[in-house]
Amino acid sequence: MKSMNRRSFFSGAAASFAVLVSPTVPAQDARLLDPSDWKMSAFDQLIKRHYEIKQLFDVTEVDGGSVFFHMLNSLDGLQDGFGIANDKIKIVGALRAKATVMNFNDSLWEKYKLGESLKIKDPKTGKPATRNIFYAGSTFGPAMHGSEGAKQKDPGEEDFSIQALQARGVQLLACHMAIRGQSGFLAKKFKLKQEDVLNDLQSNLLPGVLIVPSGVSAIAVLESKGRFGYLRM
Repeated sequence: MKSMNRRSFFSGAAASFAVLVSPTVPAQDARLLDPSDWKMSAFDQLIKRHYEIKQLFDVTEVDGGSVFFHMLNSLDGLQDGFGIANDKIKIVGALRAKATVMNFNDSLWEKYKLGESLKIKDPKTGKPATRNIFYAGSTFGPAMHGSEGAKQKDPGEEDFSIQALQARGVQLLACHMAIRGQSGFLAKKFKLKQEDVLNDLQSNLLPGVLIVPSGVSAIAVLESKGRFGYLRM
């Protein structure tokens, strides 16, 4: 097997993010976060706290935010169908690779033109999104979930936006490795220092999002030590 060093790895990570907008991405480096930079105690709670149901969604593509609809279906099915109380359920979404952008707040979507790069349109304007359309329930949840023949529930339960799911206990994870790779592409595109872009991305995650050293390593720990049921999206 061909060997791969950190520089070539992050060049590839950046390329995977940039595939829709650029055929070539230069190799760049930025610091790897020190363990003190992330909240390992919060991650430990995901592992150690007892829940009747622990479900892990592994997400690498944006795919119209469909993962959030599946999370809603899981919560509703577990509560309404199996009678399991909400506080006995923990759903975690590991958003990595291209899906990482769904962890970013509006300021990053606007500043780095993420909607334009990834061909994601704002349902309110029909133009490339300059905000995280997956976060606020007033636009994303009802607009995508509603249909004339759908079962009617309370508005909060029908809403599968990130904000609504977080209110029901869903925990989103952000992959540091993916963010680091994306920072290289964005630094090149906007002629900025990668270190500055990396810090910008990691400082502007959505409220409640937990950054982890890497998505794939966090998944392994959650499965083996936390006994989470794994679901690949």
